[in-house]
Amino acid sequence: MRFQATEPNRRGTFPGVFALVNGLAADGALTAGQEAFRRAGYDWYDANLVNPSHVDPAVYDRELNLGAEAWFKASAHRHLAQVDGYLQILAAHGVGCETLRSADPGEVRYEDEHQVVVVPYGRPA
Repeated sequence: MRFQATEPNRRGTFPGVFALVNGLAADGALTAGQEAFRRAGYDWYDANLVNPSHVDPAVYDRELNLGAEAWFKASAHRHLAQVDGYLQILAAHGVGCETLRSADPGEVRYEDEHQVVVVPYGRPA
């Protein structure tokens, strides 16, 4: 599953849920409670999810893997449950976000028990 913006950003890409919430934080738009949730959530993910960039520093390289996106596996129940709070923050700020589901979202560049990073089909590899 992937959670991404409903509208493209200035670069024409569709940022994921975490990037969207980070953008609100960078703009100073989050309430104190939302910011506390964001920080606690990142601490949780840091403790419970491998950062693909730590395994393969080139996984998100724009020249090697243009448009690379992270997707949670449907079996990553605990990780997916944590996303709900981020979606609530986006909804509170009127930021559109959609849930994508696919059994085959693209060319796999990284995979572990909970996630894959893919280059969507039709984009240069």
